Amino acid sequence: MKSLAVSIFLPGLLLGSTLLAQTPPAPASTANTNTPRPLTDEPPVITRHEIQLNGKTLKYTATTGMMPIRNDAGNIEASLFYVAYTLDGAINDKAGLKKRPLMFSFNGGPGSASVWLHMGCIGPKRVRMLDDGSLPAPPYDLVDNDNTWLDQTDLVFVDPVGTGYSRAADTNLQRRFNGLQGDIQSVGEFIRLYLTRNERWTSPLYMVGESYGTLRAASLAGYLIDQGIAFNGVALLSTVLNFQTINFAHGNELPNMLYLPSYTATAFYHRKLSPDLQKSLEVALKESEKWAVGGFNEALAKGDNLTDAEAKAAVAKFARLTGLDPKYVENSQLRVELMHFLRELLRDRKLMAGRLDSRLTGPAPLDTSATIEFDPSMTDIRPPYTALFNQYARSELGFKTDATYYVLGGGILPWDYGVANQNKYVDVSDALRTAFAKNPHMKVFVGCGYFDMATPYFAAEYTFSHMGLQPNIRKNVSFQYYNAGHMFYIDVPSHKKLKTDIARFIESAKP
Repeated sequence: MKSLAVSIFLPGLLLGSTLLAQTPPAPASTANTNTPRPLTDEPPVITRHEIQLNGKTLKYTATTGMMPIRNDAGNIEASLFYVAYTLDGAINDKAGLKKRPLMFSFNGGPGSASVWLHMGCIGPKRVRMLDDGSLPAPPYDLVDNDNTWLDQTDLVFVDPVGTGYSRAADTNLQRRFNGLQGDIQSVGEFIRLYLTRNERWTSPLYMVGESYGTLRAASLAGYLIDQGIAFNGVALLSTVLNFQTINFAHGNELPNMLYLPSYTATAFYHRKLSPDLQKSLEVALKESEKWAVGGFNEALAKGDNLTDAEAKAAVAKFARLTGLDPKYVENSQLRVELMHFLRELLRDRKLMAGRLDSRLTGPAPLDTSATIEFDPSMTDIRPPYTALFNQYARSELGFKTDATYYVLGGGILPWDYGVANQNKYVDVSDALRTAFAKNPHMKVFVGCGYFDMATPYFAAEYTFSHMGLQPNIRKNVSFQYYNAGHMFYIDVPSHKKLKTDIARFIESAKP
């Protein structure tokens, strides 16, 4: 089996290997140019704030600083930047702290700061986008977040090493932290130290991750249970736990099958399906899901042994469910890789669809490229989030530094997935299964966007249905779906729905 060399992004966002050139990791010689040496343990900056939420005044404290990660000799090997928000009433009441939930949040990448969930979804302030999540005209606005989770739980946003302002002491240490195991160990140590310094060991504990951040969250749930830290709930937004489900590679048929319903959803949104399928997204997806695991799966398994009649029928069905020209599907031998689909679907309109959010499109006037030239749904989000976090950190949080805040890429070295020499794909679903086995009280929330082409919803369903969970544990896993993309919360209706869904989840997971 081919080893995986895909890199995930962002907003959790998953950045496929074919797009990696857009945000390359910094060379080893420059990745640490903003690293203060030596790293020190400085007190955090504390500021007081309030917002109006549902007609009530929500007063809270923001704590912004760098958490030292030390080795056994006591030397600081890295400093992790974080922003924590605590509700004022509970933080002053020791008994209240015992009942007050605490949630750790991080995004994906690898190489993405926590800014996306922080400023787009969960924190008390949010970046104002257009209602569908597309790019507004600059200058950009930061507004109160009517759907903040702060009324439900205290929040800690963590930037792993090489993201945000977080830095390793030197390049050799950074190389260790920039990998699956080093990342889990350093973020796990951050969580332990935060609980210790803030006396939150007895609070109900939660995690939320997005994209590669869900891989981190699932791994941490399994890792930290052996350190004596058990979570009440883990929220996985736009999740991928098994990279075999999303990596298009010769001999790996899973992505061909599992992306099909997302192709159908995208074609539905852009009105490329036949009239009968355009009547209902739900009906169209059910037909696509059924054929994906049935006739399409069988056709893929037969490969070159398909008869001419079988191949013709499969091509017609695939074209019906994707809006693609049957001849294009035939020439692709039923295997239409993602970047080709996003380019081909709207070629007649001289547009390309977005990978992170296939509702969003960008111009593609040249009719020569086989794949999309850039991800228009990514270019919509980076400028406003970058500008507003840099302004917010200094002016409102009072954290003043000249260091570069690495929003996405630029601060990490090539990522070590730990599987390159094992001839297999990254798969951390077993870590989550282990966490369930050792902590059967834990509940997991899975949020999926129908138009997310980075971490398709059907792949998430497939992963959880193949984890071998006992029936009494499977009931602890809940799925919710949104009519948006990878960062489904940038869509206003989906943002509101997520707040309702997550409030219910947090309450259900409380002791």
